[in-house]
Amino acid sequence: MAPPLDDPISVDGRTLQTLRDAADYIVTLPEWTSRRQHWQTAVRELMMAAERGWIIMLAEMAMKRAINHHGTEQEKPDRHEPGHGA
Repeated sequence: MAPPLDDPISVDGRTLQTLRDAADYIVTLPEWTSRRQHWQTAVRELMMAAERGWIIMLAEMAMKRAINHHGTEQEKPDRHEPGHGA
């Protein structure tokens, strides 16, 4: 059984209660989202907690930061879009 989170995380109408739930959630994200730095940090912390027994709270904090990160980064425009130079 996957280790439980100390403080379950509610996101997109579901509740993440274990490290496995958190990992499964990240797998469902679009690739361009999951490659962003804040999600990569969450993945790293989840892996360390699951595989090496690191502090689960650090994984939870990284997940919460990634989930709440929306709107703070500008998306880079496609360099081939009109008006953005080539």
